[in-house]
Amino acid sequence: MNVTHIKNNLAVWNQFLKDATPEEIITWAMEIAENPLLTTSFGNHAAAIVHACIQKSPALKVVWCDTGYNTPQTYRFAQKMIHDFNLNIAIYTPTLTTAYRDAVMGIPTVDDPLHAEFTEQVKLEPFRRALKEQNPDVWFTNIRKGQTAHRDRLDILSISKEGILKVSPFFHWNDDELESYLNTHALPNESRYFDPTKALDNRECGIHINL
Repeated sequence: MNVTHIKNNLAVWNQFLKDATPEEIITWAMEIAENPLLTTSFGNHAAAIVHACIQKSPALKVVWCDTGYNTPQTYRFAQKMIHDFNLNIAIYTPTLTTAYRDAVMGIPTVDDPLHAEFTEQVKLEPFRRALKEQNPDVWFTNIRKGQTAHRDRLDILSISKEGILKVSPFFHWNDDELESYLNTHALPNESRYFDPTKALDNRECGIHINL
């Protein structure tokens, strides 16, 4: 069994994993992966997937695409997580500085013609660059059903536009279940995360639609 086989039989394997725990899903995915990768924004409930994945593979590659617009709380939270879990992390940032962009563009609203270019600069280009350089065959994400209309159409396993097998171990969990996981494992949370590409929590930032 390999990643190609899984991608060719996605519905079958989603049904197989439907009632599995996040830990079981991660273990299963690690066994088929040759070059797994975890991406995180260090936002709300991010500690759950970081903890769950690192427990299974301490040296797992972790990618953080820092938009440059995170809150001070999020930066301190990220620093704590990186230190406490000794994360094997690669940080990707936009090619233009936040100060330059603030001067010439600001943060466009979603109905501003500049919003698409803004999203490309701060989210999509760094993420695309990260995926190209890291070249994963399995991509662990923390997307969950109920977050957006687009994500409601996905499942535990999905395939990125680049053909990467995306694995979402907590896909069927709700906020209360994640809060319980954090409390059980004495993990911190970061609720002041700010995504400059989104106007509403139930709006996609573009990554899981475009990449």
